[in-house]
Amino acid sequence: MALNAASHNPTGEKTGPVSGQPPPPSDETKAAVLDAANKDPKGVNAPGQDGGDKNAEKKEKSERELAKERQKAEKTAKLAAKQEKQKALQAASQPKQKEKKKAQEKLPPYKEETPKGQKKILQPLDDEYHKAYIPSVVESAWYDWWEKEGFHHPEFAEDGNVKKAGYFVIPIPPPNVTGALHIGHALATSLQDAMIRWNRMKGKTVLYVPGCDHAGISTQSVVENMLYNRRNGLTRHDLGREKFVETVWEWKEEYHLKINKVMRRLGGSMDWTREAFTMDENLSAAVRQTFVQLHDEGLIYRANRLVNWCTRLSTALSNLEVDQKELEGSTKLDVPGYDKKIEFGSIWNFKYPIDGSNETIEVATTRPETMLGDSGVAVHPSDERYKHLLGKHVRHPFVDRLLPIFGDDTVEKDFGTGAVKITPAHDFNDFKRGKENGLEFINILNDDGTMNSNAGIFEGQKRFDVRYTLIAELEKLGLYVGKANNKMSIPLCSKSKDVIEPVLKPQWWMHMKPLAEPALKAVQDGSIKVRPDTAERQYQRWMENIDDWCLSRQLWWGHQVPAYFVKMKDGPAYDTEAEYWVCAQTEEEARERAQKKFPGKEFTLERDPDCLDTWFSSGLWPFSTLGWPNNTNDLEKLYPTSILETGWDILFFWVARMIMFGMKMTGKVPFTEVYCHSLIRDSEGRKMSKSLGNVIDPVDIMDGISLTELTDKLKLGNLAAKEVDRAAKWQKQAFPDGIDECGADALRFSLINYTTGGGDINFDVKVMRSYRNFCNKIYQATKYVLGNLPQGYTPPAKEGKSGKESLPERWILHKLTHAAKRVNDTLAQRDFSQATQATHQYWLYELCDVYIENSKSIIRDGTEEEKKSAVDTLYLALDNALRLMHPFMPFLTEELWQRLPRRPDDNTKSIVVATYPQYDEGMDDPKSERDYELLLGCSKGVRSLIQEYSVKEDGQAFVQPLNEEAHRTASAEHSAIKSLSGKYLSTLTVLEPSQGPPAGCSVYPVSSAAAVFLQVPGTVDAQKEIQKVKPKMAKAADAVKAQEQVLGSLGKQVGEEVRMKEQMHLKDLLSEQRMYEESLARFEELKLH
Repeated sequence: MALNAASHNPTGEKTGPVSGQPPPPSDETKAAVLDAANKDPKGVNAPGQDGGDKNAEKKEKSERELAKERQKAEKTAKLAAKQEKQKALQAASQPKQKEKKKAQEKLPPYKEETPKGQKKILQPLDDEYHKAYIPSVVESAWYDWWEKEGFHHPEFAEDGNVKKAGYFVIPIPPPNVTGALHIGHALATSLQDAMIRWNRMKGKTVLYVPGCDHAGISTQSVVENMLYNRRNGLTRHDLGREKFVETVWEWKEEYHLKINKVMRRLGGSMDWTREAFTMDENLSAAVRQTFVQLHDEGLIYRANRLVNWCTRLSTALSNLEVDQKELEGSTKLDVPGYDKKIEFGSIWNFKYPIDGSNETIEVATTRPETMLGDSGVAVHPSDERYKHLLGKHVRHPFVDRLLPIFGDDTVEKDFGTGAVKITPAHDFNDFKRGKENGLEFINILNDDGTMNSNAGIFEGQKRFDVRYTLIAELEKLGLYVGKANNKMSIPLCSKSKDVIEPVLKPQWWMHMKPLAEPALKAVQDGSIKVRPDTAERQYQRWMENIDDWCLSRQLWWGHQVPAYFVKMKDGPAYDTEAEYWVCAQTEEEARERAQKKFPGKEFTLERDPDCLDTWFSSGLWPFSTLGWPNNTNDLEKLYPTSILETGWDILFFWVARMIMFGMKMTGKVPFTEVYCHSLIRDSEGRKMSKSLGNVIDPVDIMDGISLTELTDKLKLGNLAAKEVDRAAKWQKQAFPDGIDECGADALRFSLINYTTGGGDINFDVKVMRSYRNFCNKIYQATKYVLGNLPQGYTPPAKEGKSGKESLPERWILHKLTHAAKRVNDTLAQRDFSQATQATHQYWLYELCDVYIENSKSIIRDGTEEEKKSAVDTLYLALDNALRLMHPFMPFLTEELWQRLPRRPDDNTKSIVVATYPQYDEGMDDPKSERDYELLLGCSKGVRSLIQEYSVKEDGQAFVQPLNEEAHRTASAEHSAIKSLSGKYLSTLTVLEPSQGPPAGCSVYPVSSAAAVFLQVPGTVDAQKEIQKVKPKMAKAADAVKAQEQVLGSLGKQVGEEVRMKEQMHLKDLLSEQRMYEESLARFEELKLH
């Protein structure tokens, strides 16, 4: 019905302008209009009168005209009745609208009545909090009960060994104890817990080990900032090491509890009695034993080498903790500790004066300040320009130092000036040249990035301030030449974003090649499977080109290095000679070792103040969490662990080191499989960053949060005002109405469904909302089934077919067993997205949309035997559906499963420990699948055509089977097809396979087995029908081409089942294309007649 868009009035009411209804006409106006109508037969008709001459002779109406009038009167009466009905419905709906509005008002927070740790008290499904799905209501109380009942503990057989089905163990990648968990942690927990719950339900001995990492650099940095900001500039040095470490432990306890709370909220079924922390007593013992053993074997050594130094954090870093920022040319960057931006991406040229002459030699550098540490100039020995200078020296313009000019075959004559300044103590390339040519190693930097006494007049200045003052001084001396753009990369600390300085320092190092070789072989020979394949290739490249690992970190929070320097009265100064170090697990043991090493000598011991790299203790995680170095039952029975699931970005930081340490210290691989999940980006594909405001707290998705609260959270951090404004702007655009309460189940399901094993994930909260709606669908479907189970209903003792099932029942059981097969197969292959899609497909499109809907009529109108069979099948389909979904949605499935009646002698306490559905050959019924889907396809096709042609009565449809089996099925299910086709269908005819449809029929291709036709009502406009068919035919042809490409792209690794499915789909599309071609030909022929 066309409505006046401006009036905004309810259908059926009088229409007026936007301002409201017009005023009613006066009595005089009414009289004038009626008088004019009565006098002028050609004017306006008076109400209830025809126009024309009232005295004229009445014309006798023909039978045809009378019939038309009758039809018109009937239509008018129908229209009037319809309008009256609409008005009545509208009037009746007014109070309902108020009721609906009232129902939509936010309920007060739900108060859980169940005592903590007790089994949840289930409330009636018709109360205010249970009418619809509310995540916080459904998810309350269950986790405490699971934990108290010990469902998450590994269950061993009576003899103490693992169960016959085997064991499955995941050591959680320990989150850093530095604050709130982010959405990446939620993804990892969701994937890991899905695998854990699935294997537990398969009857295995299952352990999910929880824990946290002490995160040395990050945690110390956060606590230091906290002290500085909250305690008037207090530093760790003001507190002293012992008191500072105590403060960090206090801070750790607070945040540790917050992290564990979120893990529980997500439904992670960890065994909290086995929780580990990388600095607890046992893991600390593991660290000390590993370090001492590897030092004794010569794999760990002390050396004075260049390290990656972060002046902001005052610590050395491994290569993996350094990010490379690529620059195309001159670029000004923000550097921590500087008010102005610093120029990088340029190359500066200057001249050194040759000692004893007026000559100069021109050199170039991308770091002018490092010239204060130069100790030589290298040229190619055959370079004619500089041959006469070999053996001479240049005079440093700012410090009292002569630098030798020497020949080096590695210098490129044609690059730059052909002369290279050498800074052995501050450049990784120059370090090697310095060693080979006996140059002096001159350190010019203090640990905080200021210049030391070796920098002469620049002592005390900050390194990048010197970059500018030094150039100014060179200009004064006439030694500055100029600068140019230079494409280069800048090393940045991954933690602080400070520019890394190569600095010469004595540190502890580890030889990596002897450890890397067996770790690489373990992946190559299949002892460890790394997924996806791209991650395996990255692992192999890195292991083949591995460098020694710098273990020392200049920190107070962490594992202090178990090494002691032996100081003697007549011995060398502290840390000047590596052989004066001894390593031991205790000071007493160190003293014994020192006495054996230096018999009869007097000495004192000084422990190395440095800590070990955090990744050293993390590398021991899989076996130290099971009790190593003690020979525990867990270590004996549950090691190696089963799978390590983590992000690919820490494949080298952590995964590779675990493999190396595991094989070295235990003689076994630490796990047999590695699965690297994708990184999560925001909905626009950007990396998540606090300054962009797109870092999403999983709690905000689970509990919901307003836009105002989201913005307020930005202000609690350490973002600059402009970054807060930018982040708030993005939040307003992304979450204009805040984030709805989605719950843990919807969040988990969404994240698992995102995991395809491919590229990064573009995360969108709207997807969470859609899966929250899916949760409600599951909730309402279960409520319906529970409402249709007879009072006191007890399911059959045995699960499976009775042999009395109707076609729809046989169909849903076939779908169930294939869903179970697909979910089990895809989870085994770590194809997580396909597993969730299989459960979603079964729940939504097969169980809810088809079987539950179609069972309603049987339960309502069938015989007692039919009703019982339908209800038993409904129970079977639902019980299995809930168990099938449990690994992905633990809370919702427990809430609903606990409401189902149990089979006789089934005493299973929780869905957590129920049996996971498996493929049942007895339910596999492809014939019933084909038959019922033919029935569904035909009825859907008829409904579609009836809707397309707006048929309201006397619809005539035809089913054209395309093979004998389809003909038998369509004939047998004739009444069911007609019933499901809707009330507007009057007659349905099943044609013979060789019989064509009558003329003037529109087609709906169902599959390669059948098509349906509808007799086009009224006079057929052949040209109009041709125009309808052509785009459908073209679309079908495009679909055929696309499907042929899909088939052509299937690799050898694709299973036969998938290949056959795709071939069948092509067959259906070809049939569809042919049907449209034949339909077009029929209408073309009709047009000629």
